[in-house]
Amino acid sequence: MGKPTGFIEYIRELPSELAPLDRIHNWDEFHLHMPEDNLRTQGARCMDCGTPFCHTGTLIGGMASGCPINNLIPEWNDLIYRGLWHEALDRLHKTNNFPEFTGRVCPAPCEGSCVLGITNPPVTIKNIEYSIIEKGWEEGWIEPEPPTKRTGKKVAIVGSGPAGLSAAAQLNKAGHWVTVFERADRPGGLLMYGIPNMKLDKQEVVLRRLSILEQEGVKFICNTEVGKDFPAENLLKEFDAVVLCTGSTRPRDLPIEGRELQGIYFAMDFLTANTKAVLDKQQNNGFISAEGKDVVIIGGGDTGTDCVGTSLRHGCNSIVQLEILPKPPSERATDNPWPEWPKVYKMDYGQEEAAAKFGTDPRTYLTTATKFEGDEAGNVTAVHTVQVQWEKNAEGRFMLKQVPGTEKIIPAQLVLLAMGFLGPEQPLLDALGLDRDARSNVKADYGNYATSIPSVFAAGDCRRGQSLVVWAFNEGRGAARECDLYLMGSTDLP
Repeated sequence: MGKPTGFIEYIRELPSELAPLDRIHNWDEFHLHMPEDNLRTQGARCMDCGTPFCHTGTLIGGMASGCPINNLIPEWNDLIYRGLWHEALDRLHKTNNFPEFTGRVCPAPCEGSCVLGITNPPVTIKNIEYSIIEKGWEEGWIEPEPPTKRTGKKVAIVGSGPAGLSAAAQLNKAGHWVTVFERADRPGGLLMYGIPNMKLDKQEVVLRRLSILEQEGVKFICNTEVGKDFPAENLLKEFDAVVLCTGSTRPRDLPIEGRELQGIYFAMDFLTANTKAVLDKQQNNGFISAEGKDVVIIGGGDTGTDCVGTSLRHGCNSIVQLEILPKPPSERATDNPWPEWPKVYKMDYGQEEAAAKFGTDPRTYLTTATKFEGDEAGNVTAVHTVQVQWEKNAEGRFMLKQVPGTEKIIPAQLVLLAMGFLGPEQPLLDALGLDRDARSNVKADYGNYATSIPSVFAAGDCRRGQSLVVWAFNEGRGAARECDLYLMGSTDLP
């Protein structure tokens, strides 16, 4: 490494952010750029650790440990320390088609498995990745690179989210004619409509990459739902291969008393309509507003956090976020050792903003909703809750038990359900006659991605279930490799 003692000499430093009470008044990204000298210092903290767990990309305890797309992290950390930015960008692009996305929205399992993190705060890998790709855009190093030769093979990709885009980029690079079908009015899937603009800017970040893909030859067909607007059987007739990247989009519901009341929405409906309104500059209609309302968000994770941040920008009256799990410890528990993903308490951007405005973290742990209360007009007015505890039953499985005497009634004119997803929507899979696994996902083995139809592959959340964006990139790239192998008999794709 360029600075063998850097991890001893320098402390972890993150870029500045706009103050929470300032940034909640707009939809702009709020992370500020870090000076180049500071970035080089942070790159110097990367150890010559011998076995860099940061890019292993394995699953431990059901969660990612290290980078699922195997980014060459120690290499580009060293290059940044030495000021070799273009070389660092080349290294980054070897494994990652879209570092500007992962550098913003990936939860950074790489940092959770950083060897330095055993005894000290880990290397700021995510921020360095973000800085490398943004330097590349600023310097004009990122330009369309269409393939020099076409194979004549046509591939359809259904879904333009993270898995679909990475598959499209790789298959186009291999020389195939790639058509991406997207049912929304803009391509990008989760990246366009599932993640709020202040977390991932659509005009400046998502659309600039989509423009590069189009210039390289990828064709996007929007407002087209395969199986409805475009017959499913035509996929097999008109294309030499198909890659399904439809995501896991069936939300988990909460069928308790009062669920039929108005003002109760799935989180993704709330987020999607809001982002569309921001892009269309139609903030007076067409979206679900939290303005002036008491908001209750049921569920945690990134989606719940995004609901918090969005509600604050609408100007909500109050926010309560119900978490059914216990509050994580401030440090790793003994049963959560390195290099597992660290299950520790932290406030994400939304909770930080809520705490700045209302004085406290909006999350209430070990709490569940038992009933929705409404008025005579059928509008939700309150959420009845109770505290819970987890106990093992005779078979050793954890079961939820309500704690008597802990009931509360929380005022609410807007309730958002952010409890995860159950799997892909089924009509297209039924129309194609694809085999499914026990969780209703498309049945296809990890690593070869082949479905029960020889020319059809599946990648991302529709195959593995709800997961991280970076796993979708991993699977999109992997499915592209296997699809290219199927079409050509050999492949040079990584």
